[in-house]
Amino acid sequence: MTFALQCSKTNQRPLDRKSGLTTVYILLGSNLGDRAAQLAQARQLLAQQVGTVVRASSLYETAAWGVADQPDFYNQVLEIATTLAPEAVLDRILALEHQLGRVRFQRWHERTIDIDILYYGEEVMDTPRLQIPHPELQNRRFTLAPLAEIAPDWRHPVLEVTQAQLLAACTDPLPVRLVGEVGQQHNQS
Repeated sequence: MTFALQCSKTNQRPLDRKSGLTTVYILLGSNLGDRAAQLAQARQLLAQQVGTVVRASSLYETAAWGVADQPDFYNQVLEIATTLAPEAVLDRILALEHQLGRVRFQRWHERTIDIDILYYGEEVMDTPRLQIPHPELQNRRFTLAPLAEIAPDWRHPVLEVTQAQLLAACTDPLPVRLVGEVGQQHNQS
């Protein structure tokens, strides 16, 4: 089964504005230095500057996607409750990546930290700066494994299937290895 994502410029469903909070799913990745420490620092800064971290997946290790000749990544998905608009979340993420030493010089290349917005509530956006849902998430096992761990029943607002269904249908051949739960010590080999 293959899923093709086509974002429209309008919302498929309205956001729940009653509480003033929106659920955002964010993917963290690192393949340089102390990867677990990089993700921990990113979690802490996101909690301070974007919103409350409601849930965090375990850490997963995967081969690099897109460019093969680089170190393996640690990945993790966070569920964050925020009052910020999507563009404000993106602005803070870009500032945090810079603060944590991210240098953008080649697409899909090694990096100290990579932070991507996967979902912003049930919002569907397609602008030059931001696409929500993330347009490649259904094609990437390293994204779907941690996402399905913490939100297996979350429905993709365009494809209208759950994260568990997306993971089961994913044809990405790169293996994803569970490293451990948040807070556990991780060996850097």
